[in-house]
Order: sequence, then structure tokens, then C-alpha cells
Amino acid sequence: MTLRRICSMILAVLSVIVLTADGLGGCSSSSPSGGTGTGGGTGGGTGGAGAGGRTDPANITTDCTVFPADNEWNRDVSGDDVDPDSDDIIAFILANGGDFVHPDFGSNPDYGIPYEVVGAGQALVPITFNDFGDESDPGPYPVPLDADVEAGSDAHTLTVDQDACVLYELYVAERNGSGWEAASGAVFDLTSNALRPDGWTSADAAGLPIFAGLVRYQEAALDGVIPHALRVTFGVTQSGYIHPATHEASDETDPDAPPMGLRLRLKDSYDISGFTGTARVILTALKKYGLIVADNGSNWFISGSTDSRWDDEDLDQLKSVPGSAFEVVEHGPVLH
Repeated sequence: MTLRRICSMILAVLSVIVLTADGLGGCSSSSPSGGTGTGGGTGGGTGGAGAGGRTDPANITTDCTVFPADNEWNRDVSGDDVDPDSDDIIAFILANGGDFVHPDFGSNPDYGIPYEVVGAGQALVPITFNDFGDESDPGPYPVPLDADVEAGSDAHTLTVDQDACVLYELYVAERNGSGWEAASGAVFDLTSNALRPDGWTSADAAGLPIFAGLVRYQEAALDGVIPHALRVTFGVTQSGYIHPATHEASDETDPDAPPMGLRLRLKDSYDISGFTGTARVILTALKKYGLIVADNGSNWFISGSTDSRWDDEDLDQLKSVPGSAFEVVEHGPVLH
């Protein structure tokens, strides 16, 4: 293990110590909530390596996996039982918003969620929380001062420290002098399956990591395999959550409404043989790993990374996939 990585791990541990000292805070009845983007994707990443070990977003080191193999995001659910209430939940979703899958990313820089990749040399900067500070992990974070911010009101900023294997995420992020201010923020150890405390949000409404559920260009277009579940939003969600989610973001009590953390998958019977390219890669992942409900937003909107290389005509094939082609995977208790 390199000295740089040891130093980064020490900093991550110190952040946890500070969090413990500050207390765990209370639960909030509100949370970061998703936008209702309308289509195609977002512009390219940050380019080549920069000061402090910053690197191109595609170049995450192979020894820094995005959570362990048995993490819920990486778990194959193709053989799981169908939830007894699947038909009712799908019917509720379809009655409360759009009926077809929509890739909320593409070549257009107004859509998609950007992320930064940094190393141990990236400077730590102060983070000020102006909304959900009692449910946020305190700074400092190694977020570059010129980091790309998601277009729109959610303004997410995601940073992966590829040396320490730690993920830093901010919601409603805005540069503030020598640091950043945000509504909320979360730090995730990519080598651990630990969840956030029950009742805590993150930079996402469900208390989940955003980066883990993105369709990323490296995986979908270059590697041709997406080895994890994908992030999805729905117009109406239930006032409850299922682990690995830890936070609810709705007052809806109808048991057929999808709670945060609900897992859905594309039915094995749905024929994808006519799809090509990246669209087929994504649909294959949806059969094996499925979708995890992570935020409020437009129905069946699947999140992807900011990258100007996306082929929009390829991705547009997904818009023909109906929500009725999905089923709900049997799940654990809905928590409140």
C-alpha cells in the first residue's frame, strides 16, 4: 500500500471521527428531490489530468471497485422471486406519470450527472451545508474548485478519490470562495457495504450513492458490460424506504406506491434481440441487476453520466421500452 493511499485513508477515518463527535442528528421529513429532465445527455467530463492528481473520469483504477461484489448495487437479481404486489406497484407507477423508459443523459450537456476522479494529491476544501447539515457527512472534501456541476436545480457534484476508494457527493452544490456550499453531502467508502444511518438522506433523496447507479460511458459503450443496478426516478414515491435506502421523500401512504430503495428488473420474457449497441447493453443490465428507486422525478428516468461521446440515436431505442415490461423484485420490510 502506498504512502499516498495510507494518508488518504487516514483522512477518511478522521472525517468519520468528526461525524461521530458531532452526533448523528435527527431525521428529516424532506430531502433532496430529483428534477424532471426531458431527454438526451450531457457534455464531456473534465479532460486530461490536472493539478493535484485529477484525472479523466474514465480512468478509475481497476483496484478501486465501486463497492464490494456482494453489495446490493452489484447483486444479480435475475433469479430473485417476483414480489407478490408487483402488478399493483407497476400499475400505480404507470397511473402516476410516464409509461416508457427514458435515458436522462446523452450528448447534450444539459442532461446527465458529471463526476470527477481525483487522487490523494487533490486538496481538501471546506464544505458548508445550508439545509440538511444534520444528515450530512462533514467536510472537508477533495472536490476540485472547478468541478463540473449537474445542470438544473439538483446541481449534484460527484467526486471519486481513486487512491483512497472514497466517494464524495454534494446536492445543490455551489462554489463558495475557497470551498463549496451545498444542501447536503455524503461520503461513501467504496470498499464497504455500510449504509447511512436510518432516516438520513445523502446527496440523493433515498440516502443512496448516486455514482453507483449511473450508466457510465466507459462501461456501457467501451466495455460493453454494466455490472450493477441503475438509478431510476418516479413521479410519486411512498413514504418509506427499503435498505439499502435509508430515507423517504414523500407523504404518500398508498402501499402500492414505490418506496425508496425498491428494486425492479426488466422481465426475462421481454425480447431485446432487436436492440443494438449501448441500448442493448443497458437492457441486458436491467434484466440482470435491475433498477433501484433513488429519487423523485419523472417516471422511468434512468440516470447516466455526463459525456459528449454518447450516441443519442442509440440511446433513443430505450424510449420504446414500456414500464409494463418491468416487474418488482421481492424485497424486505418497508421502513419509516
